[in-house]
Amino acid sequence: TQLLGGQRRPRSFWTFEYYQAFFDVDTHQVLERIKGSVTPLPGKNFVRHRLRNNPDLYGPFWICATLVFALAVSGNLSHLTEKRVSPTYHYSPQFHNVTIAATLIYCYAWLVPLALWGFLRWRQSHGAGAYSFLETVCVYGYSLSAYVPTAVLWLIPAAWLQWLLLAVAALLSASVLALTFWPLVRADGRATALAVVAAVVSLHALLAVGC
Repeated sequence: TQLLGGQRRPRSFWTFEYYQAFFDVDTHQVLERIKGSVTPLPGKNFVRHRLRNNPDLYGPFWICATLVFALAVSGNLSHLTEKRVSPTYHYSPQFHNVTIAATLIYCYAWLVPLALWGFLRWRQSHGAGAYSFLETVCVYGYSLSAYVPTAVLWLIPAAWLQWLLLAVAALLSASVLALTFWPLVRADGRATALAVVAAVVSLHALLAVGC
């Protein structure tokens, strides 16, 4: 009766079915969202054109996990490459890199969207719009996909190339974030809008430098 009537009984917060909806995506959708997170196109809002009222946590979770291990592995290999010329050096895996990378990435992927979502909700009374919290987290999670291949390519021992790759990845993903949130804040006054977008881009660039 529920299926024929087009109605679904709301799921309880404590049930598995409640969280299952957050992972209801297929491979094609995830790949399209990853592609959209690194291709900033004017007039193409990531939330409206990619998520289409169906945000997920599958992509953000695995992108963050992949980035954590990419950073840890590339950090270990880079350290080995740098120190192996020393005859007194004995290699030992730096497992603490995994903990540091996981703390950095997951705190950024959850706390920054939470702060931005709370600010936009507060500014709604002043004319600003707001996405849902899940949509905000989804945008930030997918925006980190640009850093995954960059972390792998950082194994190339050339400082200028490492900084160039960092700048390209940060520019692409930060541009998508700016284009996504600009329509929400531009009605709240130009100064406030520019300050919010500048904060979003600066934190994203700061994460890249931290990586």
